[in-house]
Amino acid sequence: MPSALPIADPAPLDGLLPASVVTGASSRNFGVYLHVPFCRVRCGYCDFNTYTSDELRGAKRGNFASQAIAEIALAQSVLRDSSVPERKASTVFFGGGTPTILPVSDLAGMLHAVVETWGLAEGAEVTTEANPDSVDRDYLFALRAAGFTRVSFGMQSAVPYVLATLERTHDPERIPLVVQWAREAGLQVSLDLIYGTPGETLADWEISVSQALAQHPDHISAYALIIEDGTKLAGQIRRGLVAMPDDDVQADMYELADSRFSAAGYQWYEVSNWARDGAFRSAHNLGYWVGHDWWGVGPGAHSHVGGVRWWNVKHPAAYADRMAAGLSPAAGRETLDDETRRVEAVLLQTRVRAGLPVARLDPAGRTAVAGLIADELVDARAALAGRVELTMRGRLLADAVVRRLLDD
Repeated sequence: MPSALPIADPAPLDGLLPASVVTGASSRNFGVYLHVPFCRVRCGYCDFNTYTSDELRGAKRGNFASQAIAEIALAQSVLRDSSVPERKASTVFFGGGTPTILPVSDLAGMLHAVVETWGLAEGAEVTTEANPDSVDRDYLFALRAAGFTRVSFGMQSAVPYVLATLERTHDPERIPLVVQWAREAGLQVSLDLIYGTPGETLADWEISVSQALAQHPDHISAYALIIEDGTKLAGQIRRGLVAMPDDDVQADMYELADSRFSAAGYQWYEVSNWARDGAFRSAHNLGYWVGHDWWGVGPGAHSHVGGVRWWNVKHPAAYADRMAAGLSPAAGRETLDDETRRVEAVLLQTRVRAGLPVARLDPAGRTAVAGLIADELVDARAALAGRVELTMRGRLLADAVVRRLLDD
């Protein structure tokens, strides 16, 4: 989760939710996100809420699992006391940071607490992110034995100097090994790529795409590098030490990736995500995009239940203090009004291949659809069926499409 937190109302210390969250709860899936905020090193481009060992201010990694389990117990109490209908978790996702920096027994313990608290829906997806150099064969087999179904490896690139620019620590030759071990363990495999790193050429990117496809993953994510204020990489660009990513080159890289992925049998289902078929889509992330409910556990984690969104205190030490005191770790929250929820649906569902129902648009937005079709940004046949679905050109200009749907 990004480290910047919005300005909103203080959250109550007991975490109790307003009565409005009950409406429609039974029709929404429920997911659990566990944020493990620890990394061995901080990558220069990253602005997520993560901490290296010298930034912990007395917090200890070894205590984290018990603190997260305490928040899971709190979550159960809050949802029950707020009269939210009980639902099994349809997805569980461990993100970071580097979740696999912790002993596998810690991840297993946290997952066990989720299962004991809510249970898992039939066919539930249970994922952890992992750096390729943070796991070995035994670790991956232990994850599967604990109930994990899926692992998402941060491959990012197959080109050593690109990895060095990003300050990623793994050897690209390790990717085939970890994928093989994960497969042998019975885990689904996703590979995450980043394109547009300063100095990266189209030929470099094609090497990374080819190497990713050679592993035959179930799922691939490819994200354009975004230079976030306050990161080390942003400072290097500001001082002229490295070049700013070129938008046109990034567009060429996206088109190349989509072409290669499609030819290999992968279908795009969100602007930056492709899967071998529908069964391998990231159900957890789809829950974010379509507005389902999730509870975020851990420092800086965000949650959403029935139009109420909140976020936890950021630093692991502050989080530890809240949990030790038996208080909600939430730092702030906001209740979204109907118009804000509609706007967010446009922002998020437009990016998904299933599309945004035209009915979610206001009159001006519905009028804008005709112009977007004429500009070859929105698929005409999908629009006739009542959906806003992006064309390839529309995916490249997704932000502009959203602005026209909201501003026209």
